[in-house]
Amino acid sequence: MEPYKIVPSSKPHPPVVGKVTHHSIELYWDLEKKEKRQGPQEQWLRFSIEEEDPKMHNYGVIYTGYATKHVVEGLEPRTLYRFRLKVTSPSGEYEYSPVVSVATTREPISSEHFHRAVNVNDEDLLLRILEGGHVKVDVPNKFGFTALMVAAQKGYTRLVKILVSNGTDVNLKNGSGKDSLMLACYAGHLDVVKYLRRHGASWDARDLGGCTALHWAADGGHCPVIDWMIKDGCEVDVVDNGSGWTPLMRVSAVTGSQNVASLLIEAGADVNVRDKDGKTPLMIAVLNNHEQLVQLLLDKGADASVKNEFGKGVLEMARVFDRQNVLSLLEERKKKLPRKSSVH
Repeated sequence: MEPYKIVPSSKPHPPVVGKVTHHSIELYWDLEKKEKRQGPQEQWLRFSIEEEDPKMHNYGVIYTGYATKHVVEGLEPRTLYRFRLKVTSPSGEYEYSPVVSVATTREPISSEHFHRAVNVNDEDLLLRILEGGHVKVDVPNKFGFTALMVAAQKGYTRLVKILVSNGTDVNLKNGSGKDSLMLACYAGHLDVVKYLRRHGASWDARDLGGCTALHWAADGGHCPVIDWMIKDGCEVDVVDNGSGWTPLMRVSAVTGSQNVASLLIEAGADVNVRDKDGKTPLMIAVLNNHEQLVQLLLDKGADASVKNEFGKGVLEMARVFDRQNVLSLLEERKKKLPRKSSVH
């Protein structure tokens, strides 16, 4: 059997391009099946796919064998690649096809990329992703936070503005019912707080525990934010749906911050308000051993004689829980009565 000869006129066709992604290109060839593949393999035509090195302008073999399809993997997105087909006859003669040029596609921008851009405060990348239009601006991350929540919590003011101008919903809530405003108030990012308020965020929103932004701001303890919230008309004695606590009670329970308590009291917070169990801020401060706050509450007119629903007053609570310093403070107070302490 005479070996097959490639005559010059039968220059092979360039590879045909199949599926292209941002990291792979599929190539086909010999679609006409010119050669009936009979007999032993060494009498078949052998195919090689060669890729051009753009810097050196020479070609390197990336596939060789008898198949008629090859997928080139591991490529860069949005990059031009050049391939040619080499067909070798059993006798060793070969011919090259014309070159085919193929560009990989742009990387699909998933919500993961989107959230990564927000996390690292990458403004340019965020803008590029939003311009691409493949991501919904409100898509949550794996913790149920929208990009706005993350940016608000981290204090990325410029990202907050970009997200809002791209139509994000400022009132969305995460799994525990917190919105972006609560997160920004807790973290103390005043610029973000102001911006969210200008764009429709509400002081009245509540999380799953029935707490408002001011409850969270009280926990965060950032006075400039709390001061601005109060001036912005936020309700000072708003009560949560759980324990029936006002922000002042949260301070008495959580941080014991005198500065925050002073701001709230100056804004009209009731020092003798009672929760669902009949406890006052003073009782809560005593139970949590916040000495300086106990002092402040007493100075601001907290009534040390009130009893809880079990008929216990603050002195008994201080004794039971062995709050020695608070106890002596209250004893001192008691001696000075009935002369009403002046309210500073």
